[in-house]
Amino acid sequence: MQTPDTEQPSDRSSDTQNPFSIVNEHGGAPVLILCDHASRHIPPVLDGLGLPPEQLTRHIAWDIGAAEVSRRLAGLLDAPAVLCGTSRLVIDCNRPFWADTSIPPHSDGIVIPGNARLDQTESQRRIAHYFHPYHDAIARRIQAQLTNGAPLALVSIHSFTPVMDGFERPWHVGMLWDQDDRLAAPLVRKLRQDPDLCVGENKPYDGSNPPGYALHTHAADNDVPMAVFEIRQDLIDTEQGAGRWANILAAALIPVLAAYGR
Repeated sequence: MQTPDTEQPSDRSSDTQNPFSIVNEHGGAPVLILCDHASRHIPPVLDGLGLPPEQLTRHIAWDIGAAEVSRRLAGLLDAPAVLCGTSRLVIDCNRPFWADTSIPPHSDGIVIPGNARLDQTESQRRIAHYFHPYHDAIARRIQAQLTNGAPLALVSIHSFTPVMDGFERPWHVGMLWDQDDRLAAPLVRKLRQDPDLCVGENKPYDGSNPPGYALHTHAADNDVPMAVFEIRQDLIDTEQGAGRWANILAAALIPVLAAYGR
């Protein structure tokens, strides 16, 4: 069952939405669900980054369907979920804040006027107001679990466009990882037990390039196993589709996590 947000960031007078939210705050499973691109929200102070409203409903602004899958999966696993509250066009919370792609000047061929020629003051403001509060909330939960000596696994939910650069992507779901495939390998095997699913290994993206912030900072640096799912957006862009895929992921995760002692 979803619960209201109980952990709140400090007040930011220029914003109308928190930089993160918590779903199923008191979930009892030793699992933490992350959704870096849950929201297409752009704080009013940034005036839509100079983009027309229709561009802000597209995949360039968020991972379509990922937030709804995360919310439903939190209930199915009885796990808390941390959802980013800011569009990746403001700052991409799946990238190190020092990376060139952290505040994108363009995305999928669309120029982002509000990100052109940013000075250091504005870049640092976005890092402080949007990036750090989200990742600090995740880090606090990881450290609290590890300090208590309890096991922990991370699950990250993303979505990808069906077509990119004219290529029709055949995968229904992809598993991403870098050095650590403790969860990825058995999850790929479990998902492939369904002959109707096309499952990609480090597809449509590679877990090591470009670097995923949570995969390296939260998982690898703490030696915590992590499952990073990429689901094709046309499969989860409705509530029915999101519910179906939350059930698919839960059915794969529950036995794999149990076998791993999570």
